[in-house]
Amino acid sequence: MKPNNTFLKLPKTFWASVRLISQEVGYTERGTGRIKVPSSEQIRTKLQRCGVDFDRLQNQRFGSKKFETLLDDYFNYRADILYSFVEPHLMDGKRARQTFEVFFKKLRPSRQVPMNKQTGEKKFPAYLTGLVNMLIEANSQGLPCDYDPQKLTTITRDGLPVRTLARRVDGAFPSSINPVAIWEIKEYYYTTTFGSRVADGIYESLLDGLELEELKEHENIDVKHYLMVDAHDTW
Repeated sequence: MKPNNTFLKLPKTFWASVRLISQEVGYTERGTGRIKVPSSEQIRTKLQRCGVDFDRLQNQRFGSKKFETLLDDYFNYRADILYSFVEPHLMDGKRARQTFEVFFKKLRPSRQVPMNKQTGEKKFPAYLTGLVNMLIEANSQGLPCDYDPQKLTTITRDGLPVRTLARRVDGAFPSSINPVAIWEIKEYYYTTTFGSRVADGIYESLLDGLELEELKEHENIDVKHYLMVDAHDTW
């Protein structure tokens, strides 16, 4: 997925409101599990209980749009893209294995595919990680890539460190030193308890994203940041 330009570079106050509204109103419709698109009245009722000045909130402007319009656009877009694009593309373990085997035979990667962290009957190759790695290898035109950095990502300039990120990531291109892109891979096949793991993925990608955002704003250095996540059961 690529980001929707409509919702890029919005101030953090907008996202603070989105999170608060989602928490107070709820993420899904009770009984159907459908992703909720809250009405203005639902938002007003819930936020006023939190001491939020709803009328003042609604009258804010972000660029050419009022907050009320932009918020409604976002909630509708979020529900639509998750149902029309994300959910149909999520794989379960069986489908991930079939897809992995097709690409493995086709691309014949030179790198050994890592195993997942399961044990016993659920011990299999890490299908999503394997797919990501072999697709990068097949399309990198022989350029170097660090598929498993065991060190922190560092940005340098004129021979001096500029930033060192707080976390080790799952991949960096071409290297964990001055990368063009870094990524995190999360696959949740063969597990039934993944709530805290998904939360960890959110926190990790948020931390990396905030550090990279600060790097771009203050040093004008742009490092692309990707999150690959899969498992239909998480739906």
